[in-house]
Amino acid sequence: MGRVTELLEALQKGDAGASEELLALVYQELRQMASQMMAREVPGHTLQATALVHEAWLRMVAGGQAGWSGRAHFFAAAAEAMRRILVEAARRRRAQKRGGGAEHVELEEGLAVEPGPSEEVLAVHEALDELAREDPVSAELVKLRYFGGLTMEEAASVLGLPLRTAERRWTYARAWLRRWMEVEG
Repeated sequence: MGRVTELLEALQKGDAGASEELLALVYQELRQMASQMMAREVPGHTLQATALVHEAWLRMVAGGQAGWSGRAHFFAAAAEAMRRILVEAARRRRAQKRGGGAEHVELEEGLAVEPGPSEEVLAVHEALDELAREDPVSAELVKLRYFGGLTMEEAASVLGLPLRTAERRWTYARAWLRRWMEVEG
């Protein structure tokens, strides 16, 4: 059993010191995960990777969300928390772009506004929600691999799937999402 798993168990048992030690142990990995997620965002984003890690940590650990079965499960939960934070930020930016009560002005004909990364985050979020309605296990696999950065072996372990089954679901989910994005996008 690794040190992260030991600290997760201690945290579940109410050991107050386990939280600080756990953060020190996993901080760099969480920071790297957040940096990868932020790389997909528009430059000048108000949320930085460090703030994303801290917000996710507060939601997960300080918010009382314990109960992870191991290292991979913990990082999957961290990825999901970060994804939700980015989706919330994208929704706030979208609401601001729509004016928030400001006067509506038509753009010149032919002037195209390309969707930015925050729009992509929302599109992927909507696609995952739709996939989750049809195939929750495959949607969770996508979250673990794409947002959590887990290897196929780690994701299969978290989901309790044989590796070959996880690989088939991954292939299916990627094709499903690609088709959905083409139709809906």
